[in-house]
Amino acid sequence: MLWETIAAPPGLAAPRPMTIRAQSIPARHHFPEHAHRWHQVAYAISGVLTVAVEGRSFVISPEQAVWLPAGLPHRVGSLLGAEFRSLWLAEEAGGGLPEGPTVFSVSLLLQALIVEATDIEGQDDHDGYAGRVTNLILDQLRRAKSLPGALPWPRGGPVLTVCDAIYADPADPRGPEEWGRELGMSGRTLARRFEAELGMSLRSWRRRLRLFKAIELLGGGRRVTQTAMELGYGSTSAFIYAFRTDMGCGPQAYMRGRGPERGALAASRAFSPDLRHD
Repeated sequence: MLWETIAAPPGLAAPRPMTIRAQSIPARHHFPEHAHRWHQVAYAISGVLTVAVEGRSFVISPEQAVWLPAGLPHRVGSLLGAEFRSLWLAEEAGGGLPEGPTVFSVSLLLQALIVEATDIEGQDDHDGYAGRVTNLILDQLRRAKSLPGALPWPRGGPVLTVCDAIYADPADPRGPEEWGRELGMSGRTLARRFEAELGMSLRSWRRRLRLFKAIELLGGGRRVTQTAMELGYGSTSAFIYAFRTDMGCGPQAYMRGRGPERGALAASRAFSPDLRHD
């Protein structure tokens, strides 16, 4: 299934100092590659975004966002649909923020501030409240913890076919040999392409994908046992063991302690390597 393009809104004006756009991205839709004269924070309050920048592509959950400096070509979309929030920041407002694209952890406070700023966008700021919210967002962005990376995503070809299928069905157990036969290529060739494009094996990528989906499903209210079955684990205990091994705690403890520090630590364990070296 091909991706469809979303047209950018006409008459875009530079932010002074911040503008927030709220938009629903349907499944398999994306904005074509483009760049702004201003900085951007790409974030989704629900759903998962795909972000392509500097020849790399990856996906981020609602616990993560991406900082995109002014002038940097990028593409943003969603595989299964997302509630997109785009923060545009004037160049002069970017002091103290990274010079390159950066994945960072979104704290509960920053998430609430983005929701509030969206609600009051365009209203008359006669008492300066909107300006104070903007300043708080900028403070939170400067304090946000950068993450070593995100779940890498291929740009096209047979590796994308495999990743699309496993993302839709994380319980799919097929390895390079089975996928190679389906795609008309040797398992060894497919394995080499995985390593070349994503920097890891199919097995390692599937493990990361399952952890990524586990956070998404648990955050959406799925029970631990439901999540384990949907992800293809043989038992709930096997899922809990895998989750604890990579995240440092069990799934229930993770959800109870979900917050900026827990999110940053868990994501750094699950979704490295560094964004610049995928």
